[in-house]
Amino acid sequence: MSGFDSNPFVNPVDVNPFQDASVTQATSGAVENIGEFNPFSADGMGSHTETTIPISAALSQPAVLQASVETNVQATAVAAQASLVKQQEELEKKAADLDRIEQELQNRASGMGLPIGARENNWPPLPRFFPVKPCFYQDFEEDIPEDYRRICKRMYYLWMFHCATLFLNVMACLAYFTADAQYGVDFGLSILWFILFTPVSFVCWYRPVYKAFRSDSSFSFFFFFFVFFFQVAVYIIQTVGIPKWGNSGWIASISMIRSNLAVAVVMMVVAGFFTVNAVLGVILLKMVHSKYRRTGASFTKAQVEFSQGVLTNRAFQSAASSAATSAAQGAFRRN
Repeated sequence: MSGFDSNPFVNPVDVNPFQDASVTQATSGAVENIGEFNPFSADGMGSHTETTIPISAALSQPAVLQASVETNVQATAVAAQASLVKQQEELEKKAADLDRIEQELQNRASGMGLPIGARENNWPPLPRFFPVKPCFYQDFEEDIPEDYRRICKRMYYLWMFHCATLFLNVMACLAYFTADAQYGVDFGLSILWFILFTPVSFVCWYRPVYKAFRSDSSFSFFFFFFVFFFQVAVYIIQTVGIPKWGNSGWIASISMIRSNLAVAVVMMVVAGFFTVNAVLGVILLKMVHSKYRRTGASFTKAQVEFSQGVLTNRAFQSAASSAATSAAQGAFRRN
């Protein structure tokens, strides 16, 4: 009842909640600890004096390359220098070879009584005592660049195989004629094809491709493509072997199986040679065309080369001058 006996209208007793014993002990301990801590005192700095590095000292230290990095740089420099020395030696060797070849050509020209820069013809390789002299000069190592040397040699081998096939065709048509006298026209035409196509093929499609690779001539490339396309067509006709056309092809050889098997076998061998000629012709034509596309040749360059060649031709110049002179004289006489 003591609670009900107190007077509610009397001023209450002031009670400080922070005077509680537990709160007073906690706050007094924290204030004492904060007051005692000094970060700049000797005790506070003593534990960090041995490991702390000033920023200015760390930035002022020079950068030092590791030993492995220095070794790699030196090795790269040595390798680059060795490569340059090797390239220089190769260039000097090529220059010496060119000087030697030029000196040999000059000595050869002076010994043969030829003008400087002219070369003695060496193809076909005939004996010295032979009355007919070589008509062309051919040297793959000297004339043809290394990138085109292989394909140019293959064209030369194809021409040689072409000539051998024509000669075997003469032998096969001779056997064809001996087996049946009505095929004498094939034997005669085979001789004509051998005599005609051997030099014509050399002049009309082998020499142009040789000149094209030697001097990067667009006109020679176009002339070769034009002629060799017809040569491939002739190979196909010879492979077929139409009777009375002078070719020992498949039709003519198969027709002889019943009458004379030995002659048929010989003719089939020649027909196989003609087939190989046709296949190799198509393959090499595509290879030469791929090389031609890399040389930068064009039809416009071919036209320019043709016009320059015609204008600088001595025969053309003499014919033009004589025609102009005759025309001037005729006009003068009329007047």
